[in-house]
Amino acid sequence: MVDFAGVLTDPDAGRFYDYLAAARERGVRTALLSNAPGASAEVKNTMFDFFDALVFSGEVGVAKPDPAVYLIAADRLGLPAVRCAFVDDSAANIRGAVEAGMVGVHHRSVEETLTELGALFPDL
Repeated sequence: MVDFAGVLTDPDAGRFYDYLAAARERGVRTALLSNAPGASAEVKNTMFDFFDALVFSGEVGVAKPDPAVYLIAADRLGLPAVRCAFVDDSAANIRGAVEAGMVGVHHRSVEETLTELGALFPDL
């Protein structure tokens, strides 16, 4: 799972999008989890190129860092939280994901995040 603002808006985010596409090709389920109110159908259709599930706080009524929103995202992926990793640039949001049972990856740069994900998912 990945947050949008701060991660997918990083100046080097193209490499992260490439990673997401490769992960999906290998059967890894991916989700976008955003505190945004929602998105247009057009934007959602574009995002489904990279994500199996889209969770917007404004649509589900709960926001990060509440652990419940991470559990909603995991459920939409059909996975238990303990099988999920969450990437965000906010330490508070990472803590919420960890409280929900996920592995948290604190995004500081695309290079560091991809290195950490490489350790978690060495087959990608």
